[in-house]
Parts: sequence; C-alpha cells; structure tokens
Amino acid sequence: MNDEIKVVVLRYPDRPNLVLAYTDPTSGKRKTKSAGTADEKDAWKAAATWETELLAGNHCPPSKVLWADFRKRYEEEHLASLAPASRQSAAIALNRIETYLNPDKLRKVNASALSTLQTKLRATGIRETSIATVLRAVKAALSWGVSVGLLATMPKINMPKGSKGRKMKGGALVGEQFDRLLAAVPKIRPKDSAEWVRYLTGLWLSGLRMGESVALSWDATALFAVDLTGRRPRFRIKGGGQKSGRDELTPLTPDFAEFLLQTPESQRRGRVFRLNQDGGTIPLSTHNVGKVVDRIGRKAGVIVNAVDGKTASAHDLRRTFGTRWAKRVMPAVLQKLMRHANVQTTMQFYVDLAVDDMCDDLWAKHPAAKSNISGNIDPKTAGAEESADAVNPSGETVC
Repeated sequence: MNDEIKVVVLRYPDRPNLVLAYTDPTSGKRKTKSAGTADEKDAWKAAATWETELLAGNHCPPSKVLWADFRKRYEEEHLASLAPASRQSAAIALNRIETYLNPDKLRKVNASALSTLQTKLRATGIRETSIATVLRAVKAALSWGVSVGLLATMPKINMPKGSKGRKMKGGALVGEQFDRLLAAVPKIRPKDSAEWVRYLTGLWLSGLRMGESVALSWDATALFAVDLTGRRPRFRIKGGGQKSGRDELTPLTPDFAEFLLQTPESQRRGRVFRLNQDGGTIPLSTHNVGKVVDRIGRKAGVIVNAVDGKTASAHDLRRTFGTRWAKRVMPAVLQKLMRHANVQTTMQFYVDLAVDDMCDDLWAKHPAAKSNISGNIDPKTAGAEESADAVNPSGETVC
C-alpha cells in the first residue's frame, strides 16, 4: 500500500466521536470525517477501511499518476467495452491532448491546461462544435479517472460559447440536387459507378450514418444487419455496433425495405453495399467512403450551406431523410428511425426543420390558401378550394 495517503485517528475534546483524517497529496489539504465511534479500536478499523477505499485501483498517488499510464488503463478498462465510434472519438480527443499539451502527469490536465487546449485548437481553424466534441470526450475520460481514484478532483471545463445549441453544418437536399449527385457519380467513380449510385440511393432512403451504411450486412452474425425474419424488414444491431452497447431491433422505412428486397435472395450475403478500392475487392474504409461522397458532392456542385459554401456529404443525405420523415411521423417514431439515444436530439435537429413545410401544407389545405405572405386573406379567393395534397420539392406527395 502506498504510504503517501495515510489515514490516522484523531481525538478532539469538543467531539464525542473520534475523527479520521489524511492529507490529500494533490491539494495538500487536510481531509477529515467522523469515525462514527468513540472506541479507538473500532476507529482504527474504520481508518484502515477508508484508506483502502482511497487507494483502490491506484498503484501510485493521484499526484504522480503518469498520463501514459492513465491513458493505457482508460483504453483497456473502459474504452474496450464501447462501440468502435466511441473509441475513435475518445482516441481523437486524447491525441489532441498529447499533441497540444503533451502532459507527463495526469494532474497537469487541469482547468488552465484545458483552456490552453481550446485556444490552440481554435488557432487551427476548426469549428467551435468540433472543439466542444473534443472537450466532451476529454471530460468523459477525466470523469472516469476520478471515479477510479486516479484523479482527485474533476477540473472545471468551460465549453465554447454556442456549442450547447448545436447547429447543422449542412442541410437537407431536394430531389433535383439528389439527381445531380447521381449524375456526377460516373465522373468520380467511372469503374464502379452503378454500385455508388446504389449506395447514394440507399443513404437517401435509409437515413443511415455513414459508418452504419458501410457496416450494414445481410449476415445475421454481423454487428449491424438487415433482419428479414419478422413481419416486416428491420435492422438488427448488436451491442458492439452502437454507442449504447445494447442489442436492439429498429424499424426501417417501407421504401428502403423495397429497395433492399430488389436484391435477389441468392445475393443476400455479406455487405449490403460493396464499396471497394478502384478495380479491386478490398473494401474501402468508412473514412475513404466519406471522401468519395464529398468529391461527388463537389463535382455535382450541390451547395447545402450557402454561408460557407459547403457541398453535399453523406451526412446531408441522412439529414434529408430525417427532414422528410419529420413531416410524416411523430417524434418518438422519428427517434427510432434516426436511432437517436435521446428524443431531444430528434426534436432539436429535425422536428422544427419541417415547420415551414407543415405551414405550407396547412395553408394549401385551407379554403383561404391564396393569401399574401403576411397572412392577410385575399377576399377574392377566400372561398376558393385548394387541393388537399401538398407536394414536396422532390416530387413526392406528403402524406
């Protein structure tokens, strides 16, 4: 047992019970609590118990825990049980700390250092939301360190202003923009354009995250698979394939189900989307798939954010799916379709996006549909009947 944390028994004349105390090696402050007894023998037993608890999981006092040792334990004892995406996010954050702070001791990753980290990240030109993502992963790592006794206290982390209300960088596509994406595919992938057209169509219909789409398999043993054993097609997700770590069945939409069932039964083996390196059989990584979709978006000239000129990416197809279905289903159903852990995420990102479209639908179905933008009804058209069907920009009837 390390002797730098040593709990002792003290007696104060103004207290009936004995007191347990030790000096915190990180702050240098005296920590005390009542032993709960006036009996010296029992008090020393309580002191031994508390000392064991303080040192549980530590092979050296918190003030001397090396950063490298902390990271190794965090990766082996905690991150190993998480989904691949969570492990990757944590690794990026920890790498940022090593790149910009290079701490030798864990305790040096304090409030001041984390403020410096923000400044250095900002100087690279990355977005505030990306800085916030790094800091959330750092916070999770340090919280774990506190929970196992490697770190005495949690340092204060000031999140970037505006990071709490995250905003979309891109936006939903309309049918004409999607058609331009498909038309640009042969210019970027001439050798396997058919498979890439199929892939983009799958993203448009499914709302899959890019990592999910690359992993999606026909095989029941896969982490993320198509399940055709129920009354309706669905996704079967194993715990190792998502952040929550839980096995789960989630619905997929009828149009994506019809798309999948176009694949002959004899070909329903392995990956649903077979995206390989040019002219080969080696699968592309998720990162490289994303780069190809980005190139297609730039080639097609599909702008999804007029402020910074951002062109369409794979995630914009997911946003399009979410926006489209936000008009058709309740938030709780949309949450399942999007596979969000929290319905508030669904509400924040998608439900309010459809408000203008919903207003258009309501006005189109109202007898006084032809009015000016301020809402003042034109008396000449107040009795006119309008079609009960509204059509969205992609040409689909909104139900």
